[in-house]
Amino acid sequence: MTRRAVVVGTGHYLPERVVENAEFEATLDTTDEWIRSRSGIERRHFAAEGETTSDMAAKAAERALADAGLTADDVDAIVVATSTPDLTFPSAATMVQSKLGMTKGFAFDVQAVCAGFVYALSNASALIASGQASRVMVIGAETFSRIMDWTDRSTCVLFGDGAGALLLEAQEQPGTNTDRGILATDLNSDGRYKDLLYVDGGVSTHTTGHLRMQGNQVFRHAVEKLASTANTALDRAGLSAADVDWIVPHQANIRIIQGTAKKMGLSMDNVVVTVQDHGNTSAASIPLALSVGKERGQIKEGDLIVTEAIGGGLAWGAVVLRW
Repeated sequence: MTRRAVVVGTGHYLPERVVENAEFEATLDTTDEWIRSRSGIERRHFAAEGETTSDMAAKAAERALADAGLTADDVDAIVVATSTPDLTFPSAATMVQSKLGMTKGFAFDVQAVCAGFVYALSNASALIASGQASRVMVIGAETFSRIMDWTDRSTCVLFGDGAGALLLEAQEQPGTNTDRGILATDLNSDGRYKDLLYVDGGVSTHTTGHLRMQGNQVFRHAVEKLASTANTALDRAGLSAADVDWIVPHQANIRIIQGTAKKMGLSMDNVVVTVQDHGNTSAASIPLALSVGKERGQIKEGDLIVTEAIGGGLAWGAVVLRW
């Protein structure tokens, strides 16, 4: 038998404020049609004044606990993937721990930008497989609206805020690729590409900074690297793209999502897409899409899912799991 990390609960949270593409037309040289045609995005959510990453993360976690029929007392660890924590320290994860009323276990953040949730899932799976934890809450949460340059039409129209959470539980499985749970992971990074996507500020530079991106270059890397990491993870699980029920990708750009599915030989009918409603929510996009996909009735128990993402670093990776 093999100890697997199995998804037993999902939840997500989106801020109340919905920003349609047309809202940007008053301040930028852009249009709804321009944004849709280049990204597939129609709207996104922005956090309210005073609403923080840990606030949203805690709400998503509460919903995942309710979905699983469990309480915070049943959780051993919290891993939060975010690039926009409330404070430099302590971690957003410890703030979520407090907000959930959880007084045992441990909590920490993972920072790999848009690939953060894939990295967090991989870490959580390792914690469970090694016996260090039996239940791990894995959350992706971001307030990217706080690091936008509102004069840069190439970036500020693309991003949104939100949070998604998965509760993973240790379960003994037969040890084959028909098991439920996380079956394989693949993580990668290459720091030579830092200048393609970064924030031009930070603690040691005494500024908050704004997001900067060379969109065409990121696109060029994205499709190839996403398809490659997804296929590598499938190979490690002894599976192929033909076995996949759903790709649940990082929701950055519809053209990247379409290009990756095509390169893997899969139809868009096998892809969960939420980018039109949420925009790019960075580390929150995959758990948001998983929660919404389950809510829609797309994702069902036993389905084989591949999640993949690429973000600043560059950092990229994939996880293969059976729901």
